[in-house]
Amino acid sequence: MPYSFADIILPLAVRGRFTYSIPEHLSQSVLPGVRVRVQLGNRKIYSGIICRVHNNTPGFKNIRPVMEVLDPVPLVNERQLDHWQWISDYYMCSEGEVMKAAVPAALFPSGETSTPLTEKYKPRKETFIELAAKFSDIELNEILDKLARSPGQFKILTAYLHLTGYNSDSDIIPLRKSLLLKESGSSAGIFKPLIKKRILAAVNLEVGRLKDYGNMNEPLRQLSDSQRVAFNSICNSFKEKDIVLLHGVTSSGKTEIYIHLIEEQLKQGRQVLYMLPEIALTTQIILRLQKHFGPVTGIYHSRFNEQERVEIWNRVADKNPDTGYRLILGVRSSLFLPFSNLGLVIIDEEHDTSYKQHDPAPRYHARDSAIMLAALHKAKTLLGSASPSIESYNNAVNGKYGYAELKERYGLIKLPEIIIANTREAYRKKLMVSHFTPELLEAVDRALGRNEQVILFQNRRGFSPYIECPECGWIPVCIQCAVNLTYHKTLNRLVCHYCGYTSPVPSKCDGCSYPGLATRGFGTEKIEDEIKIVFPDARVARMDQDTTRTRNSFNRIIQAFEEHRTDILIGTQMISKGLDFENLTVVGILNADNLMNFPDFRAHERSYQLMEQVSGRAGRRQKQGKVVIQTSDPANKIIRLVLLHDYLTMFRLQAEERKNFYYPPFSRLIRISIKHKDKALLNKYADILGNDLKATFGRRVLGPEFPIISRIQLWYIKTILLKIEKEKPAAKARQMILESIDRLEKEKGATSLRIAIDVDPY
Repeated sequence: MPYSFADIILPLAVRGRFTYSIPEHLSQSVLPGVRVRVQLGNRKIYSGIICRVHNNTPGFKNIRPVMEVLDPVPLVNERQLDHWQWISDYYMCSEGEVMKAAVPAALFPSGETSTPLTEKYKPRKETFIELAAKFSDIELNEILDKLARSPGQFKILTAYLHLTGYNSDSDIIPLRKSLLLKESGSSAGIFKPLIKKRILAAVNLEVGRLKDYGNMNEPLRQLSDSQRVAFNSICNSFKEKDIVLLHGVTSSGKTEIYIHLIEEQLKQGRQVLYMLPEIALTTQIILRLQKHFGPVTGIYHSRFNEQERVEIWNRVADKNPDTGYRLILGVRSSLFLPFSNLGLVIIDEEHDTSYKQHDPAPRYHARDSAIMLAALHKAKTLLGSASPSIESYNNAVNGKYGYAELKERYGLIKLPEIIIANTREAYRKKLMVSHFTPELLEAVDRALGRNEQVILFQNRRGFSPYIECPECGWIPVCIQCAVNLTYHKTLNRLVCHYCGYTSPVPSKCDGCSYPGLATRGFGTEKIEDEIKIVFPDARVARMDQDTTRTRNSFNRIIQAFEEHRTDILIGTQMISKGLDFENLTVVGILNADNLMNFPDFRAHERSYQLMEQVSGRAGRRQKQGKVVIQTSDPANKIIRLVLLHDYLTMFRLQAEERKNFYYPPFSRLIRISIKHKDKALLNKYADILGNDLKATFGRRVLGPEFPIISRIQLWYIKTILLKIEKEKPAAKARQMILESIDRLEKEKGATSLRIAIDVDPY
């Protein structure tokens, strides 16, 4: 029986689905998962995805029909639709927002009713040359004899026959025109007479935009004894648990274990998703994976353009084992790809904050969303880290997750020697050179003298966090946000890292007209400048958001370091994890205090993880590495635990503290941000929402309060934080919160509010 109505997800931040009628002539092609074109309102045309077809008549009169079906087969599968619904429910956003994040934008043209919509995705085509007919050997010899008097045409045809290996028993193979010209050394004009004589033919064929990896298929390496024990432990745990945490010290060889697990899944004909937190990490690991798995390996991250994303999407959906991707290496958005037979999800560096999407919605956590994706596919999930998140380790301790451990570095290499350098004492004794302690300078000097490499870690980009008038203390601030402007020396401008606003560097103080403004603090750009002065012969590079804006910038910086064309690499947290450099022996952490003195319940956990990860980059081959941690508080308990590589004590201290103050993993956090351009109206509406929530949730509600950054892009912000008990039904709590927000939005004048909900905002 044909269905009469279709529920459709449109790429809009509107809760709920849109119902349209199904015209009779489309009844056979309207299926869940296909794209359709529909009209919304009087003017707009949208592309959406059908999630359900049914015969339940909606409770409203004017039901518009579906205009057009865009796909012969579903673009998204049933599991994807289930996954989108889970993300929408759990993270309290619309399915349309999830769809916008999940599907390449090129597949969703939209526009006005007055102008025809055109598909944004266009397959790339190229001219190929092939034989005009299936000639016999005798016919070919006759043709070649005739062309002997036209050497250019003769050269083109013989080059084609040589490159394709054609004979009368083989199929006609098209060759790229550009390749044929290159190999024959001919000009394009020579093709015309051959095509006119019907010896050759030109055809336009679709070609991919993606790089394909060759059939290398290098055999797997033997696992070491400790790796074999961990591998067996994971496999045994998977018999009883769907999720396993692999806790392995830095450079213990976790990736090799992943490769063996991937091999098992591919042999069974299943797909694998291997997730990493940073694009920078995909550069090195893809080289390792392609050696073993060749052309079945694909990469997915934000630096691909929209056209390339569509092609990756299609390759993942392709069920042909020869042409489809079976192994995807990607950052957080890769979990939205159209997997049909997922067997294993690997989440490397599972503790990393980059897995959390903050803005715009959906504000999902990729680790938790990937675990749910694996559950929908009845697949297994492996979490890997040298310093697991408190939540994951707590789940392992409580038996919810399986647990495997790698306690020693591969090849029994020693963990790096860690030195604590007291900056307060060095400043007092006037021993500091710029921002460098004597201990760090000595370690760098010795490494360079031995032709070894150095990484310097400073988790702040720019030249200086701010400039200040030494006379009256005036500091330039952003005209749109409540933050100081950061000085970027290369640009010679002040930049807001929140909204992108820039301004020239003032020549004098805006408060007292004093001419000598001074820089305060230091970022990666300033470190780069000053290390060049201290070590003028060293080749220095910087890796942060400013130097990695272009698509291949990560690759260039990392390749230069790998090939020892860079001696000292300076960077933010993107250099702290997963990278593996053979000749890197010294790591300097320039301002450990800056990591810890942050008003966040996870500040100490994150500080430990960052320092442990950065330290792990040093001495990963035959030489023991050295790490210098610069701090004004050498007695700090977190720094002492990094010194001892004592994760367990850090976990116990943090778990006890969070239990006392009721933070995750002992509660669920939901943060509501309310924004308005009028501060007085913001206060009014925030109080209404806060009081409404307190009437339902009582003491579980904190706020409303202004956050540290209380204005961004001219919008004033107030936040409300809810702590919900783990044992309470989360779905009911989320429903009550949405009802409170709905009541607020009905208040007079509340239409100009912006409200953002962030579930698990950490």
